[in-house]
Amino acid sequence: MAEGWIDPAVSTKFGLIYHTDCLILLGALRDESIDCVFADPPFNLGKDYGNGNGRDELARDAYLKWSSDWINECVRVVKPGGAIFVYILPQWGFHLAGYLENAGMTFRHWIALSMKGSYPRGNKLYPAHYGLLYFTKGAPKTFNRVRLPIPSCRHCGKDVKDYGGHRKFLNPLGLNLTDFWVDTAPARHSKFKSRWHINELKPLIPSRCIQIATNEREVVLDPFGGGGSTFEAAQCLKRYWLGTEIATCEPIRERLEARFGGEVDPPSQIIDVFAEPDQRFRIKAAQCLKSSKKKPITALQSALQGLG
Repeated sequence: MAEGWIDPAVSTKFGLIYHTDCLILLGALRDESIDCVFADPPFNLGKDYGNGNGRDELARDAYLKWSSDWINECVRVVKPGGAIFVYILPQWGFHLAGYLENAGMTFRHWIALSMKGSYPRGNKLYPAHYGLLYFTKGAPKTFNRVRLPIPSCRHCGKDVKDYGGHRKFLNPLGLNLTDFWVDTAPARHSKFKSRWHINELKPLIPSRCIQIATNEREVVLDPFGGGGSTFEAAQCLKRYWLGTEIATCEPIRERLEARFGGEVDPPSQIIDVFAEPDQRFRIKAAQCLKSSKKKPITALQSALQGLG
């Protein structure tokens, strides 16, 4: 990496990821250049993501301030009619939904995703779902209807008839996707995960969001790359993609190589999303919070300052 520049950590024929803070990449992007954002941010649960910054455990106000920073940048870079999806715990979701609405985004859905565990929660109700916020910048420019196969009974093999109406009137392509997803339990076994010690989303979740809000060859951004589920889903659907991961990118590299083969040069079509295009897809390390007048500091540093 040349001084002051960050090179892509992983690249494929459809996308690239940077080993850096998400606000640095966001600050390098043009206004209204991204078709869809899918974000699965840290939940502030005290987990250690191995990035050298300690545990994911900020004061409440610091965590919410950091969340508003990256949300505002995502709103800036998404196109008119483009979509932002945020996968989040309900305790944070209603705050983040308010930030998105105040930033001018239009509420579409609060999708509930079944996420059953087995641990007690004291004097609270048993938690069985996570939230998936779905907002668009004005009326959606793309809305593709996703359909699901009719579920069958694992004992008798016949249809599970909880879809309402009459079987003969159903669309032959399947049932309409609703705002309650019951097939989204996280990948808990190590053989299905890129990072064995961290919960990961199934590619199914970002895949559905990408299918709903984009068409082939459009651009998807994931500011919290994690294990690479979004990038795998986007590439399978022939969408261009961009992302960052503040911890190691090696699990993502291994995942994409196993799924799609070795690294290749990133697609030239994606270069137009950068405010200062560089033929090697480098971004300036100092670029951060472009839309604000703050000094260029990282998102985590911004949040930690709130702990003062």
